[in-house]
Amino acid sequence: MSEKNREGRRTARQKLAAEREKQKSRDKRRRALIVGASVVGVLGLAAVIGVIAANAGKDDGSEASGPVVAPSGAQGKDSLAIPVGKESAKSTLVIWEDFRCPACKAFELAYRDTIHELTDAGQLKVEYHLATIIDGNMGGTGSRKAANAAACAQDAGKFPAYHDVLFTDQPAESDDAYADEDKLIDLAGRVDGLDTTAFQACVKNGTHNSWVEKSNEAFRSGGFSGTPTVLLDGKNVYQDRSMTPAKLKQLVEDANK
Repeated sequence: MSEKNREGRRTARQKLAAEREKQKSRDKRRRALIVGASVVGVLGLAAVIGVIAANAGKDDGSEASGPVVAPSGAQGKDSLAIPVGKESAKSTLVIWEDFRCPACKAFELAYRDTIHELTDAGQLKVEYHLATIIDGNMGGTGSRKAANAAACAQDAGKFPAYHDVLFTDQPAESDDAYADEDKLIDLAGRVDGLDTTAFQACVKNGTHNSWVEKSNEAFRSGGFSGTPTVLLDGKNVYQDRSMTPAKLKQLVEDANK
């Protein structure tokens, strides 16, 4: 083979090798672009999913938006207390409650008759504050909707009786039955004169939802350990292990002497 032919073949091989290297480089760049695009797509999808998940975990506030409408006769700072009893009473019992809270129901069933006796006698004034911590802990809206319905009952002058019905018929803590407005309206049928068109509209429209949310914010910022929180003239009597309905009655009667 002549030197010229050998040189020609060597040049051809070099050109072929160079072309193969160029092709490898092009393939590498193409793979990098494909992978890069895939990563961007995955990250974009993850971002979208993250936004959806974040929004799904939030209460959009649609039911609690709007002006804060306090129930009729509400008192205290920001009108967050629903009063029961005579203003002239010498003792005041402040109660923070959640209508989905089992411990609140236990307290109510144990102390309800004594509290009614003392308020009816003009010896005790009770200030009810409503919270929605079970909605936050367990999910749902039953605490808020029941509290709104109770505020609607206050507008009708029927708060004490409806308050008692809500605790008597309280569903299991994990059961968000009070999120059903029709159930709340049905329970109003147990209180004489409460199940009216005005009450139904108040419940359905969530008239006091923003007020309930404001009350719950006050509870969270108040440094309380949980519901119920029961303060007799400023002293937390619920944390007193020796407290009984009879002892509570005696403390109130002593204050009224």
